[in-house]
Amino acid sequence: MTNKQFRITTDTLSPLFKTSIGFDRLVNEFFNEPAFNNATGYPPYNISKTKDDIYEITLAVAGFKKADIEIELEDGTLKISGTSNVLDGDEIEYLHKGIAERNFLRTFKLAEHVEVKQAKLEDGILRVSLFRNVPDALKPQKISIK
Repeated sequence: MTNKQFRITTDTLSPLFKTSIGFDRLVNEFFNEPAFNNATGYPPYNISKTKDDIYEITLAVAGFKKADIEIELEDGTLKISGTSNVLDGDEIEYLHKGIAERNFLRTFKLAEHVEVKQAKLEDGILRVSLFRNVPDALKPQKISIK
């Protein structure tokens, strides 16, 4: 994908709208959010699904301590930010500096009923576990015929 901004429209996704109504607002909100269009690529991350309704976001945050990272859930958006405390002055002369060690902000839109289970930082890898907790009333039900 290039750095050009793109805008998802109902024309782009018209095949998806053949059998659905009212999702155009959701698609526009998701794909055209500033955080989606302005992603820097740092820190690198994975999103995985380990088993039914259990997800994990894994971020490579080398050089960050627990105290440097803040995780916040607000209005269906998970925000993960890191503040680097690395000294970058006259004290150290770098011959090569390949470790980014810069501040970051990553945001993830969570689907309805997705909850944060836990967050763990180990060996420079931050793991945020999520699970989809669908209420019983919203799960498929068998209706008996009398």
